[in-house]
Parts: sequence; structure tokens; C-alpha cells
Amino acid sequence: MRKLLNTLYVTTPESYLARDGENVVIRLDEKEKFRMPIHNIEGIVCFGYMGASPALMHLCAERNVALSFLTEHGRFLCRVEGAVSGNVLLRRKQYRMADDAEQSVELAKLFVAGKLANCRTVLQRSFRDQNSGKNLPELESAIQLLALKQKQVLRTSSAEVLRGVEGEAAQGYFGTFDQLILTQKDDFFMKGRNRRPPKDNVNALLSFVYTLLMHEVRAALESVGLDPCVGFFHTDRPGRSSLALDMMEEFRPYLADRLVLSLINRKQVNKRGFKGNEAGGVLMTDETRKEVLTAWQKRKQEEIMHPYLQISIPVGLLPYAQAMLMARFVRGDIDNYPVFVNK
Repeated sequence: MRKLLNTLYVTTPESYLARDGENVVIRLDEKEKFRMPIHNIEGIVCFGYMGASPALMHLCAERNVALSFLTEHGRFLCRVEGAVSGNVLLRRKQYRMADDAEQSVELAKLFVAGKLANCRTVLQRSFRDQNSGKNLPELESAIQLLALKQKQVLRTSSAEVLRGVEGEAAQGYFGTFDQLILTQKDDFFMKGRNRRPPKDNVNALLSFVYTLLMHEVRAALESVGLDPCVGFFHTDRPGRSSLALDMMEEFRPYLADRLVLSLINRKQVNKRGFKGNEAGGVLMTDETRKEVLTAWQKRKQEEIMHPYLQISIPVGLLPYAQAMLMARFVRGDIDNYPVFVNK
């Protein structure tokens, strides 16, 4: 298992990233504001417009540190990386599996079933915490719906039907998400999932944390030699990290949704940290974005017993652990992919 290193998140648009020897340096108005040795960094993610020197890009590519640029909304723009590493035989096997409709559906079923199981756990936890004699019929109904849809997912043999079942389950899950928000109800509410751009504070938080998760999963897949752009559930599209999107499904409820709920319910974020724009979307302020990033990094340091490997690992290594298991499955070292399910 590899060492858990830090992802450096740069949120100030006026920043300029440069190289000084073996160090990453961030400058603002020609003044040095931050410095870190490259060997302490696993990836760099920049939000909003900013510059980066060719020397820094060379250093990142040389040391296999992914340098990603995103808009202030969190939409992916581009990624600077070195030569593709990994076993060419592993990737060729991955491509053959992705071209096989039957194999693709079988894997897609696992991703979706894992996601629904973890969504159900999120709802069940909230139901237990809130149910002190309260009547919560909508929450109970959503929990039952997810259990039913999970069984339907495992029985289907059609990718089209699978997407329909997943969509119905997601609608039921996010339809009751508002009931999991226990504080600041006037400022944080959920009337359904929306994005590009997110139209309320909760969706803005979810979209931002999903972007962070995508960065982690894609980096994990590349580190074990898999192609993050060739998936089994999400279809191929230029510029789309389909396999990363596939494997994100099992992590969204456990890593992202629970973090967003915690930030709101513990009042670590508030309405002052969000602002609307001319397009009708909602953006986070720099201060709130930093608060979310701090909570995300802290969450990654927590320990969890991996349900399949049966070893204690930092939460931040979950994407890597699952990518490693996926590579083992593609190579034929294990009979099936053990999707991550938190109980």
C-alpha cells in the first residue's frame, strides 16, 4: 500500500505556480506565499484561472504529480501529466472487456449496486439518529425503495434497463436528501439534484466535492496502470473519464454525501459562503471553498477497516485500494470485482 500524500489545492485565481529546485512555489503579486517539496505532493488541483511555469509542469510530469486545472465551478479543463505508465497488457485486457457488452453490464451492475447499498446506509444512519419517536414515512419509503432497486440491478442484463433503474433510485435518494439536513434549513435545502451550474447551496457543495473525488479516483486508476477513460457503465466520450466515473459511484454516498451533510449540520459552512451568478448558478466563496478542502483532507486521514482486504487503511486510500482490486480482476487474479460497501 502506498503512502498517503497530500493533494495541493490552489483556490486563489491570481496565484502563479512556479518551480524552485525541488519545490513547488505559489506566488501572489510577485510575493512568495507558499512552498512545498514536490516529494510531499501527490497531485495539484487549481480552481479558476491561474498561471503555471513550464519548469513546474516539467517537474510535475517528471515526478508523476498530476497537475489539474478546473474552473471556479469545479468543471474540469485540462490535466498535465508525464508519459503514461502501467502495463500495456493490462490496458489491452481492459479494452477487450469494455468492448464486450455482457462483461460491461456485469461490472456496471456491481458499481450501481454498491452505490445503492451505500446510499441506503446514509439514509439508515440518519433514520436511526432522528427516529426518537418521530414518524419519518418518506425516509422509510426511500430506504425500502433503494433495497428494491438494488435487487433489480443485480437481476438485470441490459445496460439500458440498468440506467433506468439507477435513475429511479437516484431520484428517490435525492428526493429525501432534504430530510438529512437538520440545521440551517432556510439556507440549505434540497429539491432534487441539479448541476452545470448548481442552483442551490447544497448542490454547489455536492458538485464541488464530487469534483475532488473524481480527481482522487482518476489518479488512483492511473497509478495502477488502468486507463481512466475506458469504462463499463459510463459510455466513452472524448475528454470523459468513464472508468473514473464508474468507480466514483460506490464512493459518492460514503465519501462525498456524508461530508456535505456533516459540513452543513455542524455549521462549518453558512449562507454567507455562497453567491449567485448571472447564469442562475451558485458559487462558493474562496473562504468556504478552503473550509471544504480542509474538511476533505481531514476526512482522508481517518482510518477505516477495508471490508474486502480486512486491513485498516486511511479513507484517502480507498480509491487506490479499489483501483488495485479492479486491476487484479482485469488481470484475472481474482474472480470478481469486490465493490466497496460500507455497512
